[in-house]
Amino acid sequence: MTETPALPPRDKPWLIRTYAGHSTAAASNALYRGNLAKGQTGLSVAFDLPTQTGYDSDHVLARGEVGKVGVPICHLGDMRTLFDQIPLEQMNTSMTINATAPWLLALYIAVAEEQGADISKLQGTVQNDLIKEYLSRGTYICPPKPSLRMIGDVAEYCYKHVPKWNPMNVCSYHLQEAGATPEQELAFALATGIAVLDELKPRVPDEDFPTLCGRISFFVNAGIRFVTEMCKMRAFVDLWDEILAERYGIEDPRYRRFRYGVQVNSLGLTEQQPENNVYRILIEMLAVTLSKKARARAVQLPAWNEALGLPRPWDQQWSMRMQQIMAYETDLLEYDDLFDENPAVDRKVAALKEGARAELANLDSMGGAIEAIEYMKGRLVESNADRVNRVERGETVVVGVNRWTESERSPLLGEDGGIMTVDPAVEQDQVTRLDTWRAERDADAVAAALADLRAVAREGRNVMEASIAAAKAGVTTGEWAGEMRAAHGEYRGPTGVSKSVSNKTEGLDDIRESVAAVSDRLGRRLKFLVGKPGLDGHSNGAEQIAFRARDCGMEIDYEGIRLTPAQIVAAAQEGDVHVIGLSILSGSHLPLVEETLARLREAGLGHLPVIVGGIIPEEDAKALKNMGVARVYTPKDFELNTIMRDIVTLVDPEPVAAE
Repeated sequence: MTETPALPPRDKPWLIRTYAGHSTAAASNALYRGNLAKGQTGLSVAFDLPTQTGYDSDHVLARGEVGKVGVPICHLGDMRTLFDQIPLEQMNTSMTINATAPWLLALYIAVAEEQGADISKLQGTVQNDLIKEYLSRGTYICPPKPSLRMIGDVAEYCYKHVPKWNPMNVCSYHLQEAGATPEQELAFALATGIAVLDELKPRVPDEDFPTLCGRISFFVNAGIRFVTEMCKMRAFVDLWDEILAERYGIEDPRYRRFRYGVQVNSLGLTEQQPENNVYRILIEMLAVTLSKKARARAVQLPAWNEALGLPRPWDQQWSMRMQQIMAYETDLLEYDDLFDENPAVDRKVAALKEGARAELANLDSMGGAIEAIEYMKGRLVESNADRVNRVERGETVVVGVNRWTESERSPLLGEDGGIMTVDPAVEQDQVTRLDTWRAERDADAVAAALADLRAVAREGRNVMEASIAAAKAGVTTGEWAGEMRAAHGEYRGPTGVSKSVSNKTEGLDDIRESVAAVSDRLGRRLKFLVGKPGLDGHSNGAEQIAFRARDCGMEIDYEGIRLTPAQIVAAAQEGDVHVIGLSILSGSHLPLVEETLARLREAGLGHLPVIVGGIIPEEDAKALKNMGVARVYTPKDFELNTIMRDIVTLVDPEPVAAE
């Protein structure tokens, strides 16, 4: 009787996470403990924009942003509350933080020590990737070179003191969100990894460098073309192994492993028929779990309603259950790699690697990722414009958006609109706690810690020890970042939108004629100011609006992210613009738009039409229009040419212009 061959041992499932944090440290702590009780196996912390960009909750730029897209952490007390009753020595924690990564890791270590943890046993990841911030997400503070040095500071400190911690997470996630092709995502992310390793190599003895290489991890995106995305992950595995072996001479294959976590694509989530997003999220998860050779180490999934607003705990639970069903109910983890020696997969992987190698060689010829930031930003904006054009023309089908748009109303939306809202009182409560913290701390200890931090930063020494001491002394996030700004200066990244018209003007002839006609009636070229007030660094939408407006013949004024309402109004006045467009995706639209409109009226510019775009619930859209906003656009308004025609109509001194 023939014996049935034994199956290989079942793999352990990946770390199951949900990306979470909102309102306050106490509310987020309750959410984390609830999710852990439901079977989550690791934490993934979302910080609010003031924390990410190095401002305290009472800073002018923090207005309307506190607790919106994550948890506010201003000092050690906030971090202590965030992890109350969560033993950090036993936890695997991912912190999605970049410019202030040394500071948040310092706070985390300080809390772990308060808990009595052996910090050498701490496990987790701090994202700490500033290069992708310049290209796509926008939460940078300092210029690239000192920022790269601080990435190295974290890695060097962790290598010596927290050896199980991943000190940086090369993040290609936001590159895809910004429109990157698979080849660009591969090349730009790998170039970032090379830049970091080149920074780290002189810092450690040669014999220890392989170990440090083994701690570099990646955080990637997986889109709806899941076969291509699975092949992309296999290409990542091969190319990283190749780079570490050939460029750095790493002989031990253990240290050449491509270790990555993933959140699947949020760019493709739709406001229309949002229930369809459940299927999209599941299909995208297959890309990073089906192939054993290239399987993710940790997975976090967006919720079905993230195109509408902040997911509720139940929505996050639903996404977590999707992971648990895949990991524990199916037989996926019982088999060897399903795609080895598959000719179609091998061909696609080879093609992706060839394209990525060509782009890597191009970047290398420019001096590497740091020197090529402006080039990469421009390429991403162009690629995203191509993606938007394909959706508009119907060449890329998006179900419920440009095909099969007739729909029943989703019962999932319910009375609350299917999202969670943050109480506006949260901001003042957080500011009150911050005031109390400042009043009760030892002012002399704070001053001494800041003086030491200042000296360390200006002398180019490793900032981690001084940051941990500052955390324990009671220094705040804004004070820490203030010292980094003073030492290294601030930076405004490239927008990727040039003043020159592109070659993507096909199908724009009628709008270009309308713009020309209206410009003649105005006596000069129609001028459109695109502004991003507040701290929201998601600039993809603003860039595409500016890109299209320019190609339609308008004169554009777009200076990029992170402007105050006062700066936007000053730019409108100085530039003598005809229309203002505000882009806000962080949920802070009501206070920021209200302040901008008030300042416009004070400046005698109340007549200028203002349009607003963002993730804006229906009730908020009504409130904005009642304030005086001329048009409100949300992700469902994907036809940019319609928006362009609206702008022409709003500006035209003769109402017949659009005709």
